[in-house]
Amino acid sequence: MSTPFEDPNDAPASKVVVGWREWVGLPQAGVDFMKAKIDTGARSSSIHAFDLEAYEHDRAEWVRFSIHPWQKSDDDHVELSLPVLDMREVRSSNGQVEKRYAVALDVTLAGRTITTVMTLSNRDEMGFRMLIGREALERGFLVDSSLSYAGGKPKRAVRRRNWGR
Repeated sequence: MSTPFEDPNDAPASKVVVGWREWVGLPQAGVDFMKAKIDTGARSSSIHAFDLEAYEHDRAEWVRFSIHPWQKSDDDHVELSLPVLDMREVRSSNGQVEKRYAVALDVTLAGRTITTVMTLSNRDEMGFRMLIGREALERGFLVDSSLSYAGGKPKRAVRRRNWGR
């Protein structure tokens, strides 16, 4: 019997399956493990950033900022400086619109490293300090919402440093 819908099992073999939450790496920041929520409802990816400082470098706008890679912890903050791609208006889940810096950031998700646009936001009170949105997921990922950490987990000692093991 014919159906008008595509069979998800016919997806290209090059797609990587990820769960609703994953451990990711940030090679530019030297961060091997950080929890991220995979959010198909968000267009952009977002990371918790603080101490933002815009400055000019080689006639281009850059932003210096810090991140906390561990959930519910201020340990091991990392400082980054990246060129500003643009300022984006982002609508949060509660409907508020906020202007955010957008930067290009390398993210390793399920063993695959991609460069994606990441907006900088105060996510300190959120359950996850990073969201991976559709713009990143369109680069070869399929989301199975019944899975957690389909891309693998770090060793238990690393996981124990993080909230919500």
